[in-house]
Amino acid sequence: MSLRIVVTVKYVPDATGDRHFADDLTVDRDDVDGLLSELDEYAVEQALQISENSDDDVEITVLTVGPEDAKDALRKALSMGADKAVHVEDDDLHGTDAIGTSLVLAKAIEKAGYDLVISGMSSTDGSMGVVPALLAERLGVPQVTLLSEVAVEDGTVTGRRDGDAASEQLQASLPAVVSVTDQSGEARYPSFKGIMAAKKKPVTSWDLSDLDIDADEVGLENAWTAVDSAAERPARTAGTIVKDEGEGGKQLAEFLAGQKFI
Repeated sequence: MSLRIVVTVKYVPDATGDRHFADDLTVDRDDVDGLLSELDEYAVEQALQISENSDDDVEITVLTVGPEDAKDALRKALSMGADKAVHVEDDDLHGTDAIGTSLVLAKAIEKAGYDLVISGMSSTDGSMGVVPALLAERLGVPQVTLLSEVAVEDGTVTGRRDGDAASEQLQASLPAVVSVTDQSGEARYPSFKGIMAAKKKPVTSWDLSDLDIDADEVGLENAWTAVDSAAERPARTAGTIVKDEGEGGKQLAEFLAGQKFI
């Protein structure tokens, strides 16, 4: 038997960089470095572990929707051990929100072929966490989300979801969509051998026409959500220094009370 896993990944701005909005209030990606979303690395790791623990022939495809530079995220996932990649790139995708992105991903997943879709719990830029559920709805398959443990056996995916007060054991018949949290296991570092091997692995490029999607179904003007306004974060101001000359405790208490901390 064979098992086809598609892992959805996202190319996001580096959180340590100087991020800001462009004139159209979308994220300006030209002035900041990008990378594979850290939370998606856990999804890739879980796919690799399923493959390593399976008696079936497992094929792992990583899929992203994004600009030309998004191939860097795919190469990172391929260097970790994924088998092949699909990159959906089209100028009309600029400004697409989660609703539109889920449409593009679903069409690409169907075209690629799948038994199991694995996603991170959310992206590290938008942090909405709704795409896995939207994907399951569009694909018409079960969803098992926010898992900290995943396994696949005999056509069934099982997993554990940890909550504040209890843990749940969940399962669904394949095909299915799952999302994993950052508690699912540390993502592996690509080895030198893996990095070199990734250069030879296939990366397929599709645009909207390849997926039979019209431009008026995606893009900023057709988004269901929008940013109305944005402002630069105020620069940090100098802190207050309390010199203890016998009144330090009193001054500290007055400062905390003034800030409504006490």
